[in-house]
Amino acid sequence: MLKTLKDLFDSLMPPGAGAGPANDEHLLQLATAVMLVEVMRADASFHAGEREAVLAALRDKFGLADDEAARLAELAEVTAKASTDLFSFTSRIKERFEMPQRLRMIEHMWRVAYADGHLNEHERHVLWRVADLLHVPQGAYVNARLRAQAEAEGAKP
Repeated sequence: MLKTLKDLFDSLMPPGAGAGPANDEHLLQLATAVMLVEVMRADASFHAGEREAVLAALRDKFGLADDEAARLAELAEVTAKASTDLFSFTSRIKERFEMPQRLRMIEHMWRVAYADGHLNEHERHVLWRVADLLHVPQGAYVNARLRAQAEAEGAKP
């Protein structure tokens, strides 16, 4: 399974790109995208707003163009479906992101969770688990949630 994921990831990389800083950055982007997609996949119903929130987060976090964000999100969905744990992704994120970057990612995840207008227990659990694995302080986690919730409520017609 891991070889298949690696082959898929390698197929999206430019020829001649191997191990190194560029590959590390791509793996970090993939790990982040998988966490965002996990929130989107947490509830049984699919809402287009959730997908757009994932794409917006990827564009904001990594400065990606629309097509790059879409390709990364597609790869993240395949990877998320095939993965059995969150730790392999969160460990990479924790290693590379400082706390402010982690908090920003958690806030993006909350935006994905609220994008369909409601928060369910599965989404809440995924967010709690990811925040715990990233060692995000409880107060910062709650504040990120409140900011995303206020933003979602302000966007309602």
